[in-house]
Amino acid sequence: MYADPPAPQPLQPGESPPGSADPFSPDGQATSWRFNPEYQKLIDLWQQVMPMLEQLTTSLDKAQQMARSRDVWDAPVAERYVQDMSEWRNRLSMYRQSVLSAISDQAADTPRWVPVAAGAPHAYS
Repeated sequence: MYADPPAPQPLQPGESPPGSADPFSPDGQATSWRFNPEYQKLIDLWQQVMPMLEQLTTSLDKAQQMARSRDVWDAPVAERYVQDMSEWRNRLSMYRQSVLSAISDQAADTPRWVPVAAGAPHAYS
């Protein structure tokens, strides 16, 4: 059993962007920030994938429980089905780990806040 990697953190109510002056601006003006839309896509993806993975896991667990029950069947072939379902459960667990790790790793490499584009200087617009 694997532990899920850390989820991307959504924008919290009252959370404010980092406050810093722009060292490259001539008068040291404060930089305007916005929540990174690419980071928001990762949050949405995580929230979309989690219920599907949970549903798959729950369905497979339920089928495996039924296969283990002697009330359902008492045939020599039952043990083989239980072993197959255990293998499927392990593969699903590895798949879940890889999908969630990919999202989490991408979120770790993506900044939560990005500066608002100031646009081109007036001379070039």
